[in-house]
Amino acid sequence: MIVYLHGFNSAPGSHKAGVLRAYMEARGLGGRFACPALPHRPQEALRCIEGELARHAGQRITLVGSSLGGFYATWLAERRDLRAVLINPAITPYIGLQAYLGPQRNLYTGHEYELTRADLEGWRALSVERVDPERYLLLLETGDEVLDWREAATKYEGARMAIRFGGDHTLRSFPEHLPRVLCFAGLSAV
Repeated sequence: MIVYLHGFNSAPGSHKAGVLRAYMEARGLGGRFACPALPHRPQEALRCIEGELARHAGQRITLVGSSLGGFYATWLAERRDLRAVLINPAITPYIGLQAYLGPQRNLYTGHEYELTRADLEGWRALSVERVDPERYLLLLETGDEVLDWREAATKYEGARMAIRFGGDHTLRSFPEHLPRVLCFAGLSAV
């Protein structure tokens, strides 16, 4: 089972979630894909993800997290002994998202809300200092204009990594990595 965790101000209708869903459906694996709509509050997002994981209890689950979803995936992977594919993951969202404090609008749903200092502190409380690199596959592009790919490469040193020169925060090369993602998750076409 793959549980895809979208990023900040994103949604299950995001491009990467759709590409992965379609790829899996084309291989008869559509029933092994889930992508919950994550609330903007950190603790609410974790409750939502935990609920999704409970729905698939007893199955081998691999998380696929993009940006802020990668931050959540790390927290969950370390606490629940899961594997995770991280796509340009956020390392310190409690610092990087300070510039976004105030009114927000989700790019996909149009939902309006306020990003607060309490949200930043919620992310700070979820920070994982040390990771087991064996749990992870990192997909990074050096042209990421939002996050510094080197921070992720350093934090997850020793993990399986695919680093592409250029690109951007959307991970333009994502479709090229889909066979690797399914292999890492232990899935193949049925």
